[in-house]
Amino acid sequence: MLRFFILLGFSFLFMHLHVTGSISKYINMKYSYISFITIFVLFFLTFAQLVFYIKGDKSKEKEDCGHGCDHSHERNSWKEYLFYPVLIFPIISVFFIPIATLDSNIVKAKGFNFDVYNDKDTSAIHQFLQPDSSVYYGQEGYDEYMDKAKKKFVTNNSKVVLNDKDFLIGMETIYKFPGYFEDKTIQVKGFTYNEKELESNQIFLFRFGIIHCIADSGIFGMLVQFPNDIHFKNDEWLQVEGKLSNIYYQPFKKTIPVLKVTKWKSTPKPEDPYVYRTY
Repeated sequence: MLRFFILLGFSFLFMHLHVTGSISKYINMKYSYISFITIFVLFFLTFAQLVFYIKGDKSKEKEDCGHGCDHSHERNSWKEYLFYPVLIFPIISVFFIPIATLDSNIVKAKGFNFDVYNDKDTSAIHQFLQPDSSVYYGQEGYDEYMDKAKKKFVTNNSKVVLNDKDFLIGMETIYKFPGYFEDKTIQVKGFTYNEKELESNQIFLFRFGIIHCIADSGIFGMLVQFPNDIHFKNDEWLQVEGKLSNIYYQPFKKTIPVLKVTKWKSTPKPEDPYVYRTY
């Protein structure tokens, strides 16, 4: 019977995530149909488990009557029940523990270490600052993919707006073809992150991006530079607009894009603060 309740719990768990919209905090919404189908599969398995349980009880009653009511039967090993808490914990956690949104505390906890600039591992699953889709394509397919993206953002566009849908591919295109965006007006939105190595008028602007699910999420964005000194706390949301340039950033020992801000405004935290990889 415990298996029935566990399956029922998982069924309601997935249904709860979809009804509340919280499923977007865990997976790329392109795959939401899979978890939606899972709801029906789990309900079917729950019903099947209930049928098996009822049939098993009836069979046990007949067996008991045939061998005497005081006949003892082998019970499940106690070791089997050790696995049940592992299955029950995700159900309890989703229903009773508030869903935390990734923010600057994650960056701080992991350290300001951008794997994409680490020559020892250029294909790290957890990416930072610069999105890198090359790990999902062959070289020819990736070049074709990026050429299409370049045409989309560069051709006949005096201003590039990196909205939620275009954020990851737009950011990757800027990092891959910085020369095509030199002196181009860029508009981008994200949360602030202070780094001690920055100048008093500089700050990083980030978004958490989900490739497939929260397990492979990364933190993406760019350095922004204001005309005057600024004082922002971490996790303040800004929409900035400015001209793109490049700067040599000593901690990375790399030249990275920098957005020289001409316009900016504070903005509320989006209902869905994450951005997702599109295909």
